[in-house]
Amino acid sequence: MSRPDAPDDDDAALFREAIGPVRRIEDASPPPSKPRPRPAARMAERDEQDARSEFRRGLDELDPVAAGDVLSHRRDTLPARSFQRLKRGQFSVQDELDLHGATALQAEGLLRQFLLEAHDHDYGCVRIIHGKGQRSDRDAPVLKNTVDRLLRLRADVLAFHSAPPAQGGTGAVLVLLARSRK
Repeated sequence: MSRPDAPDDDDAALFREAIGPVRRIEDASPPPSKPRPRPAARMAERDEQDARSEFRRGLDELDPVAAGDVLSHRRDTLPARSFQRLKRGQFSVQDELDLHGATALQAEGLLRQFLLEAHDHDYGCVRIIHGKGQRSDRDAPVLKNTVDRLLRLRADVLAFHSAPPAQGGTGAVLVLLARSRK
């Protein structure tokens, strides 16, 4: 005879009796995982970093551009005829950036971002308004020199030239961009 205060000999049997019949659950599929990150354009990022350091060195090494000077640069790969059309303002400007009031550091960041977005939209020609720098505290116009140095170092810039008088003259520059290969 068992004692009333003694524990039951078969606790597992009592448990099975209390919960009733059990059925096996199918193995669940694994939870969804995060999507794989998009591949980074590491070469483009490295080029951008190299251009930044080169840009900073270039500011110290080159003679500054004066307020009335014409900005002009052409890569050898661009035909001379296309460059002449750019000089005359015969390309349709697809976007514009106005840098008036920006510091040199702000202008550099804005210009880099603007060119990246122009490249993303596959724009061929853009205008950058830098002003003539006649109210600059220094001897040379800061924004104009910043734009000139940065554009010369970018591989995606085929050519640039100060705009014709009706489009801003020496206070703006027309930029011909390389088209992206999609």
